[in-house]
Order: sequence, then structure tokens, then C-alpha cells
Amino acid sequence: FSFPLTMTKTTFYYALLLALCQASVSSAWVTVANNNVNLSYNKHAQSSETKLYAQDRRHFVTSSLSIIGSCALTGTTLLTPLPSHAATSPQQKKDEDNIVKGYNRLQYLLDNWVDKTTVCKIGQETTFGDKCERTPVVVMEYLGFKSTSDPLFKADTAMLRLKDLVPSDREVDFYDAVDAFAQNAEEASSMAFVSSWGEANPGGGKDRVALFIERAKNNVIASRDALKTIIDILDLKA
Repeated sequence: FSFPLTMTKTTFYYALLLALCQASVSSAWVTVANNNVNLSYNKHAQSSETKLYAQDRRHFVTSSLSIIGSCALTGTTLLTPLPSHAATSPQQKKDEDNIVKGYNRLQYLLDNWVDKTTVCKIGQETTFGDKCERTPVVVMEYLGFKSTSDPLFKADTAMLRLKDLVPSDREVDFYDAVDAFAQNAEEASSMAFVSSWGEANPGGGKDRVALFIERAKNNVIASRDALKTIIDILDLKA
């Protein structure tokens, strides 16, 4: 069963509830009307039966008003959103905060890319006699592959824990963004690891390290963009 495209689940249930209430009240009125017709054609009906009918009718009106009031109260409850803090568990709050922190950290890394991917060794020269060399190894840290306390440690798992917060019309975008982040983060980490051996490998050199750095940066950009999509879908504040 699928909901109409222009109707949310809450609105659908509210409309269904009102329809059921209306049907219940209408059915009861039909019963009273039939009883009224029967009494009008029975000229010999006892006065006690008439009084009993009047009592039943008064009871029906009271019950109908009670039903309508209950339906209205229930419908209002369905349409009234719960306070956000009431539905937020500690784990959910932590996952949301980590996603935002991870996004901001990746943005910081990209804004300071050259500085963060350059390592200078004091009192020690590199393979080619330079004191400073480029390396994207730091990317592994920013993507959560170095420490369990990093905001993006197992970030895809944290994202999936928030799937119930995703609007139904954005589910495809959400899962695509989760997949994009996981894939690009893994590739960036792999490029960072390979680059650490770039100069030592046969045929290696600064040009190979530069190639790995550029590839890793592209993966970080894609990871950052995927996180931004998830933040927008979940309506988080970055």
C-alpha cells in the first residue's frame, strides 16, 4: 500500500480517522431514523415505548457528541508535532553532532589543503634532500580511520541510524549520499596509504605522490559534498 503523493502519512491517518468517525455517527443516525419511522407507523405504540425511544435518542445524541469530541481530540493529537527534544535520544544527538563536526573538519582540511598535507622534518632531510614533503596521510585522520573518537569514525553506520528521520520523498537521495560518502572516504584513505610509499616504490617520486594527493583531494571533496547532502536532508545546522 502506498500513500498519495500529495498526502503525508499523518494527514492520511487523520483523514481516515475522520472518515471512520463520520461513518460511525451516520450509521447511528440511520438507526434512530428507522426507529422513528417504525414508531410513526405503529399507531398503537405504548407510551412507554415512546419514552424509551426518547431516552435512546437523547443517549445517542450524547454519545455522538462524545465520539465527535474524541475524534477531534485524537486528530489534533496526530497533527500536533512532538517537541524535538522529546524524540531525540542521546545516541541520535551524538550521531547528528558527529556528522556536522565531521563535515566542518573536512571543510577545514580542504580550506588548508596544502598546509595540512605538507610535513616538514626538523633536523632530518627527506629522500630527495628536502626538509618538507607533501603527503595526504592526514586525510585518514580527518575521515575517521585513525581514531575511534574521531567524529567520522564509522560515519556511514551513524548515518543509517538516522534513517527514520529522513522524509519519504528524500529516501533515495539519502541512501545515495551515504553510499557516496562511504565509497569516497575509503578511496581517499587508500590513496593516503599508498602515497606513504610513493617515493620508495620503483618508479616512484614526487610526481607520483602529487598524483595520489590530487586523487585523495577529489575523494575528500566528494565525501564533503555527500555529508552536506545528508545534513540538508536531516535539516541539521552545519
